[in-house]
Amino acid sequence: MIDIKLLEKKAETETSYFDEYKKSLQNRGATTEALDQLMEMNAQRKKAITEAEQVKAQQNKLSQTVGQLKREGKDTSEIMRESTALGERVRELELKARDLDEKVFAISLTLPNKCHSSVPVGTSASENKEIKKMGTPTKFSFKAKEHWELGEKLGIIDFERAGKVTGTRFTFLKGKAAQLERGLIQFFMDLHSQEHGYQEMIPPYIVNSASYQGTGQFPKFVDDVFHLQGTDYHLISTAEVPVTNYYREEILKEEDLPLQFCAYSPCFRSEAGASGRDTKGLIRQHQFHKVELLMFTHPSQSYELHEKLTSHAERVLELLELPYKRMLLCTGDMGFGAAKCYDLEVWLPGPGEYREISSCSNFEDFQARRANIRFKSGTNKPQFVHTLNGSGLAVGRTLIAILENYQREDGSVAIPKVLQKYMGGASEIR
Repeated sequence: MIDIKLLEKKAETETSYFDEYKKSLQNRGATTEALDQLMEMNAQRKKAITEAEQVKAQQNKLSQTVGQLKREGKDTSEIMRESTALGERVRELELKARDLDEKVFAISLTLPNKCHSSVPVGTSASENKEIKKMGTPTKFSFKAKEHWELGEKLGIIDFERAGKVTGTRFTFLKGKAAQLERGLIQFFMDLHSQEHGYQEMIPPYIVNSASYQGTGQFPKFVDDVFHLQGTDYHLISTAEVPVTNYYREEILKEEDLPLQFCAYSPCFRSEAGASGRDTKGLIRQHQFHKVELLMFTHPSQSYELHEKLTSHAERVLELLELPYKRMLLCTGDMGFGAAKCYDLEVWLPGPGEYREISSCSNFEDFQARRANIRFKSGTNKPQFVHTLNGSGLAVGRTLIAILENYQREDGSVAIPKVLQKYMGGASEIR
């Protein structure tokens, strides 16, 4: 959520915050109509509040006059009628101000975060900026198979029966695939808790609407979520939602920052608007597993820690010896709530392309304002924390990357050395 006081602030330099934010909207490819509507309604709200205060002052003066007239034994009926009329006018203005306040808040929930100055301006993923590339894309002397071909041939992935049991975009993992999925989760959690210092967390898999609103998914992305009919409960699309809201409506201590969590959860997404995309395989599923990295930081440290969090996600790929690259997303490809975002893209030999396996975002105080998460130092006024998160990693996509990068010509798959202890010592899948 954007601070409306900053939007109202007069320019101290040539460009005001309002001008910068309006330009940010345009750079995202968004319209500015909602912003203009927000400012107009907020001006009306403030006008109604000011007028109500002025009428109250008139009413108070009349009350003093009534008291004086009563003491003098004079008739007060006319002044009392005038005072009653003023009281009704105050109530009308206060109701108007309350209604406008609700509308201002509703509009503010639909406005995206302001892009950081280091984010490249662009309209699509083609204008994202490559920051670094690690490893050489895996090449084989044979035609590389895609992960679903390998999984079906090995008998460890079953799409057909999942379609019978549930529907499209669901999968049964069997045998070594199920064991590898479970091993990846444990490997990720061990690495991030033991080497990177995150506190482990397994959150609720169901949250209320306030939690989705706090992280920025509601109201804009309400159609992307599975809802539990007849309740205010929703399946989580990512552990980011419950863990960010862990401190909702709380004031933290400055000395406790940064707070770091690595959270494992299944994720559920309706994938509304994704029709026809990645219909085969595990890339785009309604249900998948993920380990999420989250930080609550002091504003002065958030960009330094954003780099650190991203490096923690990269460490997983490096230990698995998977070729990847880090991309800085441009304004037109960046998520609604992010001020700055890196995507990690892993090489997949099957389709011969890099695919996203982690997004690492700095939200600055955007989510903290929505969820009212603040910190306090001594007697200073509380201020909003900055929130960061990133996949460390998406488990299913890591499984895909291992199957495709470690495949052999005979259809077997080698198991990365760091995972063999989680696979009962097995070095291959046959």
